[in-house]
Amino acid sequence: MTCCEGWTSCNGFSLLILIILGVVINCIPLGISLVEGDSISQNPISCYEWWFPGIIGAGLMAIPATTMSLASRKRACCNNRTGMFLSSLLSVVTIIGAVYCMLLSLQALSRGPLICSTQANSTVSCEFSLKNLSNFDPKSFNLQWFFEDSCTSPTDKKNYTMSDILSNWGVPNSNSEEDRHRIFHFSVFLSLLLVGILELLFGLSQILIGFLGCLCGVSRRRSQIV
Repeated sequence: MTCCEGWTSCNGFSLLILIILGVVINCIPLGISLVEGDSISQNPISCYEWWFPGIIGAGLMAIPATTMSLASRKRACCNNRTGMFLSSLLSVVTIIGAVYCMLLSLQALSRGPLICSTQANSTVSCEFSLKNLSNFDPKSFNLQWFFEDSCTSPTDKKNYTMSDILSNWGVPNSNSEEDRHRIFHFSVFLSLLLVGILELLFGLSQILIGFLGCLCGVSRRRSQIV
């Protein structure tokens, strides 16, 4: 097994772990919506999980590349030039899903939980369309709702700089319902953001190693199996 084949196999196991993490993290708020919500389609804490960033973006869209990469060790599916090129092509789908998961997580982190909106515990402010993702402005991103003492009735709408955040550092505790909602929302979508970033990196690395496998070839003994 060459380094290209070995890295492809390692990528497969890493992506498999990230897929499981993404799906589980996405399912946690969905489960809470069934326990605490008034209806199956609403969550009293957030609503961005219904865009399925972990299930679709970091989950289903990463399965083809993961299956192809794992098959490189079992059935030698990637141990020829065609297989390496196909693994690179499927990694593009993984990257698209990872970017979708990242953008949606950033959108959720920027907006904060529903309790921080003017219409608390309501999904009126949640628009289930991709237009919100395309209109996302990185300059407007901040975590003011998380670092303030309270986000339900903010009196100061200014954007905090990094020095302001560090000087007024404070993490919400779990003594109130608002703090529990903020901690839960922050933890879920920060985790999904990290999963998306890692899947993006693994996808890019697989594209690179796939093209190297196409150019340099794979091990002759293993390539004869296919």
